[in-house]
Amino acid sequence: MAKFVFALNQSLDGYVDHMAFGPDAVLFRHFIDDVRGLAGSLHGRRMYETMRYWDDDRPEWDEAEREYAAAWRNQPKWVVSRSLTSVGPNATLIGSDIEVAIRELKAQRDGVIEVAGPQLAGSLTELGLIDEYRIYLHPVVLGGGKPFFTGPRPPLHLVASDRIGADVIRLTYVSAER
Repeated sequence: MAKFVFALNQSLDGYVDHMAFGPDAVLFRHFIDDVRGLAGSLHGRRMYETMRYWDDDRPEWDEAEREYAAAWRNQPKWVVSRSLTSVGPNATLIGSDIEVAIRELKAQRDGVIEVAGPQLAGSLTELGLIDEYRIYLHPVVLGGGKPFFTGPRPPLHLVASDRIGADVIRLTYVSAER
């Protein structure tokens, strides 16, 4: 059975915005290694469209960006969307019977499947399907935006904290009800 992990960068005040802050070189290397080790990723439409940036090589990329793109492209992806009619390479569209399809995905796969996108994670939290939450806490205050938790706020239990790079702390939580 797969383990669904919701992992995302977050500001000190609880918001996510990939344009407001980004990873330093050490954290980016961590993300490259992390993506390489995943069994796949499950995306909501908006996050998938953002991540499609990595589908096409760009001449301005450095070696680390090319490595990340290769890891992203090699990873199986599932995209939850009722509005998309097609998805890119190595991706499968889940457009109907979403809960059934996601439960089947979890039951039929092994390894970690990263859940990408706060809206999707909120829906999966409500269904009790998120096994672990990884908050990459950055020393940034945004003052508003999209929150990390968009839906239910489950009682959580801290299982690990790790410093990554100079300024980021990864906080790992599981449900306190399990």
